[in-house]
Amino acid sequence: MPHIRDLLRAPMLAVLMTALAGAAIAEETGVHVMTDRAKVFRIDAPADTVIVGNPAIADVTMYDRQTVVVTGKLYGTTNLVILDKDGEPIIDEVITVGAVTGDVITVQRKLARSTYSCSPSCEPVLRVGDSEAGYELLTKQSTQRNDMSEKAAGATN
Repeated sequence: MPHIRDLLRAPMLAVLMTALAGAAIAEETGVHVMTDRAKVFRIDAPADTVIVGNPAIADVTMYDRQTVVVTGKLYGTTNLVILDKDGEPIIDEVITVGAVTGDVITVQRKLARSTYSCSPSCEPVLRVGDSEAGYELLTKQSTQRNDMSEKAAGATN
């Protein structure tokens, strides 16, 4: 004969599982943005304070007090909280940043991975998770190219 404790555990487990499933669904309904891409959102009330859980994953900029720009920086999830002048939440959303998938080719050679953007011709791109040597080389070349462009334009630091 089952003990009363065992009879109570099943409904509590069902409630817990339902709550966890609801939390997973809630996270999936938040803001989705790709790395190195921006999305613009309008909010219902003027913002006073913007809080990003992990700024390494997503950058949030206020274009004006009711226009939010979310830019994906690194794969993962974080949260965004926007408060009004009274400290009341206007927005409390999960931000999910994923990899760009369209027109991207990934080449895997044993443990070394390289990524290329192919539209219409293929060019190497910086993508977290690519081989260290290729990533460092592309970073160095990109930095040198940007430096040359800034010098040619007469920009000063």
